[in-house]
Formats: sequence, structure tokens, C-alpha cells
Amino acid sequence: MRVSRISEIAKVPFVHPIFTSKDVTKQAIFSESKEYDINNVNFGRGTRLKLHSHDNEQILIVTAGKGIVATEQEEVMVAPGDVVFIPAGEKHWHGATKDAEFSHIFIYRRGSRYTQWED
Repeated sequence: MRVSRISEIAKVPFVHPIFTSKDVTKQAIFSESKEYDINNVNFGRGTRLKLHSHDNEQILIVTAGKGIVATEQEEVMVAPGDVVFIPAGEKHWHGATKDAEFSHIFIYRRGSRYTQWED
């Protein structure tokens, strides 16, 4: 067994064209897992992902700040302690509100891919 403390995990830049800005860092949690990618992602104010989907299910656990998780049909405000389940193939985006930073843990099967993203 191993316990990790997010506050002790180094933040590294997380630059990818799916983000609306470069104000994003990532903290790898249990990178030795053979089955799951588990990371804490930190978004600067107003930074979010573009509309996208995955080829596998995704779980988000909000750890700090104030954010939005949205599909093509709805937008939901989320805060620390909220847990979000996103089915495979569902178009969605998530990120910080304009007035707050935002962090969440994301969990999905290792090897999952963004299947598409839109501006």
C-alpha cells in the first residue's frame, strides 16, 4: 500500500492543444499503475478543455477551486468534493470559471485517447 499527498507531488506544465491556454499543470498520482491514468490537473482562471470525447469512461474528482463540467446539452458548476462520471463517447469539456482556479483528479484506463476535440 502507498499513500500519496497531492500537496507533495510536483506540478509540471501540461501543454496540449486541447486546452484553451497554457495555464495548466499536472500532478501524476500513482504513475506506476498498470491499469489507470490518475492525475490531478490544475487550471488557471478561465482555462478549460475544448469540447472532446474519450474512447473510455472518465471520472473527475474535484479537489480545489470552482469549475464547470459541460456536455453539448448542459453546464454544471462543480466544487471540491464533487465527483463526475463521463461515459465513453460523450462530448464534454471541463475547466475553471472565469473568476477562479480549478483542480480535479481525472481517472481513466491507461491508453485511453481523446477521440476528438473541437475549438
